[in-house]
Amino acid sequence: MKRFVIEFGYGVDLHGQDVNNAAAKAVKDAISHSCLSGLVEICGIEDLDEVLVDVVIACSRPEEIIAEKIEKVLPVGKKSIRAVKGGMTVSGLDLPMFGDRCDSIEVAVACITVSIL
Repeated sequence: MKRFVIEFGYGVDLHGQDVNNAAAKAVKDAISHSCLSGLVEICGIEDLDEVLVDVVIACSRPEEIIAEKIEKVLPVGKKSIRAVKGGMTVSGLDLPMFGDRCDSIEVAVACITVSIL
């Protein structure tokens, strides 16, 4: 396996304390920083669903990450999702009308690695 892209992103859930929302935003942020043109133009990959996409998400409550929700954010590839303890929780506003259960803001960090065989 050869790594082609390693990219990072971060996401924030300002209201609702949902680590999955923060994680999905982190993944979207990471993929928005990269273009896989080299896979097609240099490596000759014709089917981008054949590349391996490994995602590591660091968040405050990794046990709550639902891999299927994160996989939906990724447009191509054979997907692997792993959550680890990390990210950040900081004080924000507690506004029940926005779905808050407390005043915390959830921050997640994602590392995406795209590899080819």
